[in-house]
Amino acid sequence: MKFTVAPDIFALFPAACFGVVIAKGFPAGDQPAVTELLAAALAGAAGRFPAGVKSHPAVAVWRDAFSKLGLNPNKFMSSVEALHTRAFKTGHIPSINTVVDLGNAVSLKHILPIGAHDLGRMTGDIDLRLSRPGDIFTPFGSAVSEDVPPGEIVYADGLEVRTRRWVWRQGDKAKIEADSRDIFFPIDGFADLNKADILAAREELAAAAAALGCRTDVFFLDKDNPTAQWAD
Repeated sequence: MKFTVAPDIFALFPAACFGVVIAKGFPAGDQPAVTELLAAALAGAAGRFPAGVKSHPAVAVWRDAFSKLGLNPNKFMSSVEALHTRAFKTGHIPSINTVVDLGNAVSLKHILPIGAHDLGRMTGDIDLRLSRPGDIFTPFGSAVSEDVPPGEIVYADGLEVRTRRWVWRQGDKAKIEADSRDIFFPIDGFADLNKADILAAREELAAAAAALGCRTDVFFLDKDNPTAQWAD
């Protein structure tokens, strides 16, 4: 199986880069180590934004990227801004399950958007590309698919868009369930801003998954290396 970032993405954002963690064999049930990681990340969230969440460079870069794509970043808030805004305002985010909580903990610590996709629910390879005619997306919690207009940056597999508007919102087909065991974690960022943070987050996420007994692979993608491939 492989993950490829299309040339169109780098044409729009030459500095875009991506950390990837493939973690297979997540254990069932709650994991205290992950609960502790999330609690620690939440405890430090408020102190990371003395001037507010929107103005932090790691958040502002996504507001600028969305604006470049013709999206109102106040209406379409990037996942990293949405997560940190909630943590900053309330000091709390709900615990979902081990996989999601681990991704959120690392996202909170490093101020990076981190997705989590169940490889067992994928059909075909994964691409980050511009949407095209015929693409569909199933909103979270819905059984009804909707058309995706051409030209959006999307995460997609062979059959369906998994995440719309780059790092805005994952769909129902991408969600992590209680029985999700094999996970694709993409970590999105920009080489001229936070490459070091992406690499640190990738290593921390992979180490935490390995400590839970997962088999892990890690990758780094950019315009010179746009594809990652691993054994099914």
